[in-house]
Amino acid sequence: MSTFVVGDIQGCYKGLRKLLKHVEFKTGADQLWCVGDLVNRGPRSLDTLRFLRDLGPNCRIVLGNHDLHFIAKQEACAPRRGKHTLQKLLKSPDAQELADWLRTQPLVYFDCIDTDAGLQDFVMLHAGVAPQWSLEQTLELSAEVEIALQGDDYRAYLTHMYGDTPRRWHDGLEGLDRLRVITNYLTRVRYCDAIGNMQLKAKEGLAMAPRGYKPWFMYENISERAQILFGHWAALEGHTGKPRVHALDTGFVWGQKLTALRLEDGKRFAYSKT
Repeated sequence: MSTFVVGDIQGCYKGLRKLLKHVEFKTGADQLWCVGDLVNRGPRSLDTLRFLRDLGPNCRIVLGNHDLHFIAKQEACAPRRGKHTLQKLLKSPDAQELADWLRTQPLVYFDCIDTDAGLQDFVMLHAGVAPQWSLEQTLELSAEVEIALQGDDYRAYLTHMYGDTPRRWHDGLEGLDRLRVITNYLTRVRYCDAIGNMQLKAKEGLAMAPRGYKPWFMYENISERAQILFGHWAALEGHTGKPRVHALDTGFVWGQKLTALRLEDGKRFAYSKT
């Protein structure tokens, strides 16, 4: 059995299937992990969600900002702004079923894998973490959002998850502000400063960092041994400069490539249209 972690799919179903064929993915035997942003921008979000859901326990996903936005759109909780390519998904007869399935998925996934180098811890999330968060705290805070997303009052969370404030984490945060800042780290952050103030507008690569900010992974203290798997940041082109931190979003929806990392031996695979 092999475990493949794939970068942001964003509704590019055909590209996903081509990549899985390239890596000789064995349905029912191999594991597929997805770093979030399964939907939007690409043409076949509906097919993507149906395929991943039908893989059952052989598929592990974390939610990205686009996945949360689809859920909010389906529940009529999203603001009327921005462009999206979710119309076919939203109009499908199983849209609610798929949204309900996504609501049961985590924002952070942790597992220990037997690799060629021995047992290794892996933590998968879509965007990043605050500088202060340990692995244990990251999992605990992720669980707070997951409980809200799966609870009876989940629409209140969906309605109030939009926004850029509070800008940073502190332990005294409560209520919906607390949930929003957790969500912004886990699904939106790219740049922050040493105390965790997020800069949520910049999307450029490392050479274009806003003054006073660095990539979140330059400050992370999540673990000395866990490997971090994330997406969300196509401008990195798969490079972080940190051996423990693996960027998997390589911009397939923008005409670049779709990347998969096999955890057992650390080998990368890619599929591109060219």
